[in-house]
Amino acid sequence: MKKAIEDFDFNSKKVLLRVDFNVPLNNGKIVSDVRIVEELPTIKYLLDKHAKIILCSHLGKPNGQVNKIYSLKPVYQRLKELLPQTKVYFCDQTIGEKAEKMANQLKDGEILLLENLRFEKGEEENADYMVDALSKLAETFVFDAFGTSHRKHASTYGVSKKLPSCMGYLVKKETETFDQILSKPKKPFVAILGGAKISDKIDVVKNLLNKVDTILIGGGMCFTFIKAIKGEVGASIVDDEKLDFCFNVIKEAINKKVKIILPVDFVCANSIDDEASAEVYKLGKIPLDKMGLDIGPKTVKLFKKFIKHAKTIVWNGPMGVYEKEIFSNGTKSVAELVAKNKHCISVIGGGDVVGAVEKFELQDYFTHISTGGGASLKLLEGKELPAINVLQDK
Repeated sequence: MKKAIEDFDFNSKKVLLRVDFNVPLNNGKIVSDVRIVEELPTIKYLLDKHAKIILCSHLGKPNGQVNKIYSLKPVYQRLKELLPQTKVYFCDQTIGEKAEKMANQLKDGEILLLENLRFEKGEEENADYMVDALSKLAETFVFDAFGTSHRKHASTYGVSKKLPSCMGYLVKKETETFDQILSKPKKPFVAILGGAKISDKIDVVKNLLNKVDTILIGGGMCFTFIKAIKGEVGASIVDDEKLDFCFNVIKEAINKKVKIILPVDFVCANSIDDEASAEVYKLGKIPLDKMGLDIGPKTVKLFKKFIKHAKTIVWNGPMGVYEKEIFSNGTKSVAELVAKNKHCISVIGGGDVVGAVEKFELQDYFTHISTGGGASLKLLEGKELPAINVLQDK
């Protein structure tokens, strides 16, 4: 078990807090502040303990170059609004003399937000100079950026080896939730998998076959499974290199008495952009020139039988091209079905599904919405997260 923030005395200590403020921006304005709000419990705990907090985060992919588009300045403005009683400062540098000076001038219960970590090339390279410069700023390190916990970067991995380290509330909540559903799930345990590519989900499918009772498969990835058992898929997306894998998964599922449920109808069109040609076709009846872009109404009814009785649900990947209204019904219907099941623990991992659930304003009906797509995928694959693994043990 890893150390948590309650295991440290933060009184008058400088604390480097790695957060995930990688928020969506539009013309310099924050589109969603969920990631900032989710971090407030850890920040407020440290403030109550009279810590001097140095916040650091990445934003976007500036590729080791200073790029004002990816500045954390809008996050700084939002933080000041969310914490009106607290003095919050912004350093327009990430590391160096100015950052050190500002960190040293902090009083108890004050916050300093550093500029985007990825403005420095050494961040993603886990370079020694970057690790040393960040470690110099504080006496203790709190890691609370679950979304980056699968990366071995300077601020997520390197600093933990230099400073006494622990996890914040957000990382603790994420790891405990996934541990609960993967090691001690209430049964029946249903996994819902979607998204375009089967290649992204190979290890997830392999791992979940040993955990779940049923796997409902939608999205583009379902067509590789359907073709693997000689089903007609028209012009739908198929990964021919993964046909054998899908066939073997179906065989293994039968041996393990795990149900794999594939769609029985689809909303198809000539292309993603040709919404006027959209029609519903049964499995085996998709015309050669049409592609499946969403699961159909009969599939929703079929999936309902399993979602309704589930006690644990994990969902990764949308059921169709939900960004387009005409292909969004499958994802929306599945989200509504999960939301209606009041007796289950429901966990969503993966940015696309999170975006869909937020679009349909159903996020409040889920037990847990993961803040890390890539990190949650690694946990569903049964793999460890290096940035959490390296934290101090109790």
